Amino acid sequence: MQINSEQLAPRLLRGLGPLYIFYGDETLLTLEAADRVRHEAHRQGYGARDVFIAEAGFNWGDLNMQANSLSLFGDKKIVDLRVPSGKPGIEGAEALRKYCSALPQDVITLITFPALDRQTQSSKWFETLCEVGLAVFSSRVDRRALPQWIAQRLKMQGQDADQLTLEFITDCVEGNLLAAFHEVQKLALLFPLGTVTFEDAKSAVLDVARYDPFQIGESLLNADMPRLVKVLDGLRGEGAAPPLILWVITEQATVLLKLLQGLSMGKPLAQLLRENRVPSSRQNMVSAALRRLKIEQLHQILIHSAKVDRVIKGLSRGAIWDELVQLGSRFCDKPILHSVNPD
Repeated sequence: MQINSEQLAPRLLRGLGPLYIFYGDETLLTLEAADRVRHEAHRQGYGARDVFIAEAGFNWGDLNMQANSLSLFGDKKIVDLRVPSGKPGIEGAEALRKYCSALPQDVITLITFPALDRQTQSSKWFETLCEVGLAVFSSRVDRRALPQWIAQRLKMQGQDADQLTLEFITDCVEGNLLAAFHEVQKLALLFPLGTVTFEDAKSAVLDVARYDPFQIGESLLNADMPRLVKVLDGLRGEGAAPPLILWVITEQATVLLKLLQGLSMGKPLAQLLRENRVPSSRQNMVSAALRRLKIEQLHQILIHSAKVDRVIKGLSRGAIWDELVQLGSRFCDKPILHSVNPD
């Protein structure tokens, strides 16, 4: 069975299971989820703990041997396995399947992975883990949800802030949830319980924003031109590769075009979203974009993409980053339409 990390706390109220699998897009949330299970296990008397890190050369036989060995004092045990690569390999996959077929008594097993691609999640060994245990997925906190996430974290430490302050902190840590966590903790150390003012936050919070090319997709779907420009400017400053950015924009247009064409043929939107592997976290944004955009607009975006590709390859004249901004703006209500210079 699989649940989101936000669903873990109420789930634990129903009792502990023998096996937990942690993975997802947000390392911080994955670590917190595993910590929550460990804390509850310790509270219920699981005093001993064996930690294994499955790196190159790891002996998978040790996992079964140690898990089934009794503690000196007969304590209930936590077996904590980390797979940093997310790929256990052939030997590891077989060892995990065997482990699941006979889970040790008085042992709670935690297996932690990084983000896993769709192919890995569809593998037999991972499906076996999910059938036997509880898989806890940490989904990415997108830009629109981050102010509320920060507000909730402030509330947990007895503080609050107005919307302007929350947006300021969000701008400073965009794309870096772990940095947001540290900055919120810093506010607890620097200021008393109660309201954190804008001036307080401005004096304490560092600009630790980090940009990911895949954040562009959210800006395109939301027709958020100011944020699109900000993200592109941040990526340019970080030395991001223009071909990757062009691919993200083109891929977004291609998926939207397939969806619109499918809708025009009478296919249900839910079916089309599944077929095109649109993540649940983006389905509302995609639906809004489909209501705004037309098939002809998306054809024009793809034609423009081909022209920008020529600029990137040096086959046409043009300022690459300006062209990427113009291309992205075609998803918005008021696009910037300057044609790419010909050869």
